Amino acid sequence: MDYKKLSVPELAKLISPASDAYVELKDRGILRTKNVVGDLGEYLAIEHYTNSPKLPNIIQTKANVRNIDAYGMNGERYSIKTVSSIKGTTGSFWDPESIKKNELKFEYLLIVVLDDDYSLNVILELTWKDFFKFKKFNKRMQNFQISLTNKLFDEVNIVFSKQA
Repeated sequence: MDYKKLSVPELAKLISPASDAYVELKDRGILRTKNVVGDLGEYLAIEHYTNSPKLPNIIQTKANVRNIDAYGMNGERYSIKTVSSIKGTTGSFWDPESIKKNELKFEYLLIVVLDDDYSLNVILELTWKDFFKFKKFNKRMQNFQISLTNKLFDEVNIVFSKQA
């Protein structure tokens, strides 16, 4: 197929929810919402944990559970945020008032970094204490985010790196 000859609407249909790849990922239960990057990141993180003997098995929650995307076998709560750039910023953590009060929302935060081709690049594992240390308040959105900085990479657990 010569993509250069296709119009923008024709190209958009190839990546739309009607595309064969999207439908297949939806049928497999990998895409559960319209957040394709987030859903892929959750799947890749859970798959990595499940298939790594040194990591705990985690299972995915139902879609749209607030702040929690997976549970550990002993009830640990995991929040998973996916970014598409090694120098990006995570999506939002809502309920800022309870976070300011240090009310534990999850035991672990997994930050998944995808490459441009949506393959897994890095998985960072932060404890609640790490999250609390690195969170930044976004005044415009009235929520918290984590910026991927060199300091973050130096201080938290890197459970997977393509470069390793």
